Amino acid sequence: MCDDDHPTYGTDTGTGLGRRALFVTGAATALTLSGVSFASAADGRTPADGTQTTRTVKGTLPPGAPDFVYVPVEVPQGVREVRVAYTYTKTTVPAGTQNNALDIGVFDERGTALGGEGFRGWSGGARSEFFVRADDATPGYIPGPVRAGTWHIALGPYTVAPAGLPYELTVTLTYGEQGETPKPVYPPSRAKGRGRAWYRGDCHLHSWYSDGKRTPAEIAALARAAGLDFINTSEHNTHASHAHWADQAGDDLLIMLGEEITTRNGHVVALGTDPGTFVDWRYRARDNRFGKYAREVRRAGGLVVPAHPHATCIGCNWKFGFGEADAVEVWNGPYTPDDEVSLADWDNTLVASARGSREWIPAMGNSDAHRDPDRVGGPQTVVLADDLTREAIQAGIKAGRSYVAESKNVELTFTASGSRGEHAGIGERLAVDPDAPVTVRLEVRGAPGCTLHLVTDQGTLFTAPALPDSGAGSAEWHTTAAYAAYVRAEVRHAPAVPGLPGALAAFTNPVFLGA
Repeated sequence: MCDDDHPTYGTDTGTGLGRRALFVTGAATALTLSGVSFASAADGRTPADGTQTTRTVKGTLPPGAPDFVYVPVEVPQGVREVRVAYTYTKTTVPAGTQNNALDIGVFDERGTALGGEGFRGWSGGARSEFFVRADDATPGYIPGPVRAGTWHIALGPYTVAPAGLPYELTVTLTYGEQGETPKPVYPPSRAKGRGRAWYRGDCHLHSWYSDGKRTPAEIAALARAAGLDFINTSEHNTHASHAHWADQAGDDLLIMLGEEITTRNGHVVALGTDPGTFVDWRYRARDNRFGKYAREVRRAGGLVVPAHPHATCIGCNWKFGFGEADAVEVWNGPYTPDDEVSLADWDNTLVASARGSREWIPAMGNSDAHRDPDRVGGPQTVVLADDLTREAIQAGIKAGRSYVAESKNVELTFTASGSRGEHAGIGERLAVDPDAPVTVRLEVRGAPGCTLHLVTDQGTLFTAPALPDSGAGSAEWHTTAAYAAYVRAEVRHAPAVPGLPGALAAFTNPVFLGA
């Protein structure tokens, strides 16, 4: 149905882009517009090498536009490169109202169906133009053959102002012989390691292959300086960086590959998937599709880690529930109030787990570093693993054998022991009778001025005085399984605001108490 009483999504500029109206009936809805045509030569011959043809199309997306708007582009035979540039207009908006923001990506002739068979790249709002050809592509996009057929520019109206979102697309095709697509080389799935030991990592990082500003080389150098043993790549909605990390790996640094699956209802880190794995993001919680893609992550050897679940940015708050989570990112970047909420919310889930009514979800922390001054390894997850391999690190994270520290300077030892020689560490269960005495011990290094806290299902039941300038100290507490279903440790700085908790310097996953 199309008439002048409905909003226009495109205006015809003599390039084949028509107008089309839409009734929005679903959550992650999509609309495909009329196509952009590039006429072939009248005599049927392919234009000479280097010949370029350009089409420009314009449109306006109204408030309530679908999550994804696809603009078809008919690509003829003999094209060597597809290049797209776009602009959109920010308008004057009432106070408290979001202004326009428009993301962009592209799918090739294989189509836009969920699953991403035709996916060729996504840059979100990080770039105003991109190109794709066989031998190269803009960071965030996938090199490969430019085949004839219907390609689709994917527009993602992230926010739309009340007056609408005017946009303009310029599509340029360059003709000529295609280059050779490079064979991808990926980093190895193991590093030298130290056998069973504590390894430090940061599993949420962004390079210039999505909306970060750093190169892989710069990130790897910062990771080594931060004392990290492993990292995980996590570009927004693209796996384009996977083939660009091999040169940065080494005996001292394990580089795992993943993606930050950035939906309109929250972000989730695919941690340590097989090289070249792409996971689709084009759904909302009400679409009941997340379980399928969470299983896809696990089939590709990865872990499912909801990121910054209580972040306040639009679309960042996690709405899919935690039934598919292998771990949850409780601490994201510099410690802020939304991290405090995430920590408390995660702690609430431990109560049911303590009594065995459901599996517990381990917590982790990552930097989510994008650019200076974002600190790689701030925070970092410290994992007890059998070796420095992808599988061993993932096993340690999934088992909760880990703690989170603000930097390499902070080291923790946290244990619980019974009177008969029973012993359990972080992420484990101390099997003792309900009234049997339990000794909990926390040792800390590298946290000057911080206080030590022991938290149970009843809340914080023990607080030690501030550590001396050396940053080293310990605390010991006696309890029973009847009194505390679990115990975990927090190391906190002095409060910046009296009456509020100080920022975390470190925290542990719990030790569960009882048979």
